[in-house]
Amino acid sequence: MRIGILGGTGPAGSALAARLASIGFDAVIGSRSKYRAMETVDELLARWPDRKLPIVAADNAGAAEADVVVIATPWDGATQTAVSVEDHLRGKVVICMANALTRIGKEFQPLVPPRGSVAASVQAAVPDCLVAAALHHVPAKELGDLDDPIETDVLICSDHGSATELTSEIVGKIPNMRPLDAGKLSLATPIESFTAVLLQLNVHYKTRVAIRFTGINGPMGGEASAPAAPAAAAEVAPAPSQ
Repeated sequence: MRIGILGGTGPAGSALAARLASIGFDAVIGSRSKYRAMETVDELLARWPDRKLPIVAADNAGAAEADVVVIATPWDGATQTAVSVEDHLRGKVVICMANALTRIGKEFQPLVPPRGSVAASVQAAVPDCLVAAALHHVPAKELGDLDDPIETDVLICSDHGSATELTSEIVGKIPNMRPLDAGKLSLATPIESFTAVLLQLNVHYKTRVAIRFTGINGPMGGEASAPAAPAAAAEVAPAPSQ
């Protein structure tokens, strides 16, 4: 499976490309400039010379030709980027991992886009694609460190069952990452906003946190799972320090 990453030259996008390539996916790093994407690919291949990572560079249009597309741009460019490659996205699963955040002084604060979340804004702008909101809470530095597994749950929201299923399949192939079906795309609003809390914890405790939910048995916590505890609780645990 080829996975194209729009805005893949940033910390989150390049880290995701490396992690996906390390488990056998063909990753395409996209950017407004193909040359910038080529520089990022060269940096990743130089960092992991023994892994033979299947990563290639393209502009965003080229990355959008992949089987599945991830939007890893800054939040305020996500919708515009999706619209610019709309012809390539029709009928495809599009995973949006962007968070609408700002920093005021020492505090991170969430912003609320017109549609309530970045993912919902992308879905409204490109209605013929199948948007799934996911990967918002995964720390980029740990995601890109292929020498260590990254242990975290990944909340997935979508109005399309097939998008949730495929996104869960991709996430579930990453060791120690558990996909959880968190419902419809409307739930992306609090999920994206909660990223501000995690970043604030990182600053305060000088660490990088990841999320684990207790009380959910099974990979998706669905009907086939063993009975869950009366209430699910969230554990915020530090990611492995570097």
